[in-house]
This record gives sequence, C-alpha cells and structure tokens, in this order.
Amino acid sequence: MAGKQAAAKAAPPKLFKVPVAKTPPTSAPTAPTKPSASKPAVAKPTKPAAVATITLKQLAAEVAEHEQIAKREAEAILTDLVGLLVDHLKSGDRLRIGGLGILEVKDKPERTGRNPATGEAITIKASKKIAFRPAKELKAAI
Repeated sequence: MAGKQAAAKAAPPKLFKVPVAKTPPTSAPTAPTKPSASKPAVAKPTKPAAVATITLKQLAAEVAEHEQIAKREAEAILTDLVGLLVDHLKSGDRLRIGGLGILEVKDKPERTGRNPATGEAITIKASKKIAFRPAKELKAAI
C-alpha cells in the first residue's frame, strides 16, 4: 500500500491534458514547422499608422514661410480667421469656402431615445450641430 501512495504522489495531477514528451530533448534547436495546408496562417492585426495632427501654429508657420511674413503675423491672421468663422456660424450664416467646402449650423430637433442600461425611454433635448459638406475639388484631391 505504501508503494501505491508513493506512486500516486510522484505522478502529476491530471487537471490539464498536456502531452508528455517520451523522448529526451535534443541539444540542437529545431526549425519552426510550416503551417499545414488545412489550417491557413492567421495574420495578426496591425495598428493603423498614426495620423499627423497639424495645429494652427504649424499652419501659421507654413503660411509665414510661403508668404515670407513673420510667424507671429501669420498666426494672428489665422486666429482672426477662425474667430470670424465662429462668429458667422454663431449668427447662423452658411460659409462657403472655395476648394474646401460648406460649413453650416443645423438644428437637431428634440427626440425620444432609450437609456441603454435600463431600457427606459428618455427625451434627448434639441441641439445644434455643425455640418460640413466637402467641395468637389477636395473630394477629387483626396
């Protein structure tokens, strides 16, 4: 009986089905095996390339270099331009910028939605959204 207990203690528990190697490992490294024809190799998903974000300062530097003016002056001009665009959008004007597209404010009416956690019906208040419609030239360029 003592022999059976010793043999039971020496054997690993059978919780997982792990194949046991019957031959001792060799000292030489083995070459990786090729995937079989029945199982196609699955490519790992890759992250998309990072997209560069251009800031107003960088645009101002490019304008300053192109127009041969001071960077500070170009930055002031672009800041004023953005301010004018915002003011016109606030007043409800539609902006058409040649080669770029059309910017306008659209009213979204009040609507009924659902709370995803509880399924309860809720009212989503009315809001204003900025809509952009690109110009044909912009679409063609991209």
